[in-house]
Formats: sequence, C-alpha cells, structure tokens
Amino acid sequence: QVQLVESGGGSVQAGGSLRLSCTASGSTSSRSCMGWLRQAPGKEREGVASIDSVGAPRYAESVKGRFAISQDNAKNTLYLQMNSLKPEDTAMYYCAAKSCWSVGKYTYWGQGTQVTVSS
Repeated sequence: QVQLVESGGGSVQAGGSLRLSCTASGSTSSRSCMGWLRQAPGKEREGVASIDSVGAPRYAESVKGRFAISQDNAKNTLYLQMNSLKPEDTAMYYCAAKSCWSVGKYTYWGQGTQVTVSS
C-alpha cells in the first residue's frame, strides 16, 4: 500500500510561482513511477508531469519550460516547481504513483491540493 500527501497549493497572481510537494510512504516498488495531474472545474483530469524510476521527466506541452518535476528519494518526496503561472493553470493538483511495471493508469492518488492563479 502507498500513501501520498500533497502540500504547497495556494493562490498566486499570474506570473508567480508555487512549489507543490508530495510525501510518499509505503512500498517503494509500488511507486517507482510518479506524476502530477490536475483537474479544473468542468474539465477532465489531465497529466501535467511525470517521472520514471531513473528520474526521466516528461511534461505536458502546456507546461513545458514553466514547470519542473523532481524527487528527493531520501525524503520520499516528489516536487512540482511551477513558474510563470497562468490563470489556466488553476486546478486541483494531484500526486499519483504506480509501479513502472504496471501498464495503464496510476494506482495510488493523493487527496489533491488547490492551485488558483488570478489575472
């Protein structure tokens, strides 16, 4: 079993920055692939960034060059540094994890943290 707890959301003006954190516990092998997803009101959940077992990051086109995903294995923490935030980045942000051997959707989810960007 894996537990994920997000923090770091909040309200910021356009152009500002936030750093989200996701503290993980439980089976390491079950969370070898992790990512951040977001869901805005009335919209489907979308992937923002992910990182695999060797630390290779992937980003949605909409956040490339502005967001950076990283992890501190010693602290069991996943981060999402968000810079140059735009109002369209407003959403609930979720941390998610799965085994990299698992095909398909993420297995474990955090409770989410709200990010609100005002113009």
